[in-house]
Amino acid sequence: MILSIKWKLFLVGCLLFCAMLGIQGGSGLQASNVSLTIAQVHYGGGGDWYGDATTIKNWLQLLRTRTGIETAKDRVILKLTDHTLYQYPMLYLVGHGNIRLTESEVEALRDYLTRGGFLFANDDYGLDESFRREMRRVFPEQELQPIPNTHLIYRCFYELKGLPKIHVHDAEPAQGFGLFHDGRMVVYYAYNADIGDGLEDADVHPDDTPRVRELAAKMAVNIAVYALTH
Repeated sequence: MILSIKWKLFLVGCLLFCAMLGIQGGSGLQASNVSLTIAQVHYGGGGDWYGDATTIKNWLQLLRTRTGIETAKDRVILKLTDHTLYQYPMLYLVGHGNIRLTESEVEALRDYLTRGGFLFANDDYGLDESFRREMRRVFPEQELQPIPNTHLIYRCFYELKGLPKIHVHDAEPAQGFGLFHDGRMVVYYAYNADIGDGLEDADVHPDDTPRVRELAAKMAVNIAVYALTH
């Protein structure tokens, strides 16, 4: 189900209003302009943080055309310790292998998430063990929680039956997980789904059918809309 035009305009207004009210000095999210930009995390340690080179560009275009939200044209790449971190309401993390955050990155990510930020982590296959380990360092008192298929993130813009499985990789089902702070989901982790690959330019993964790519697009729009309104 697609939301009404009135609701789309309300979303845009909320985004612009929040951007203009940004708090300076690292005490909360801020924005240097009113265009939404999604930042890809260049994390320390192993893992191919640089993957999905066209994912965010296409994700931002989807948001412009389907929701009316004003966005930048392409991704920004940053380290969690960069002083510009708080300019971005959403972060994207991707990888296959054994990622590891430095102590400074762990602290920076915890502060960012507890002050209003949101992280979408995409399992490019093989990320699970190390991502769970690093998230336990960020939030030592909790584990990633399964997100039920009835959760609002799967129906806040498009009606989905749950997290779509884009790349087979193995026979395990796709599963969404989350971390929460003060009742707000601050991390959404797409396990065994590979939404990011489904958003890449069509020639990057030519075996992905239009149907599969559309499912990835709808899930990506839902993630962004949910993050910007909660």
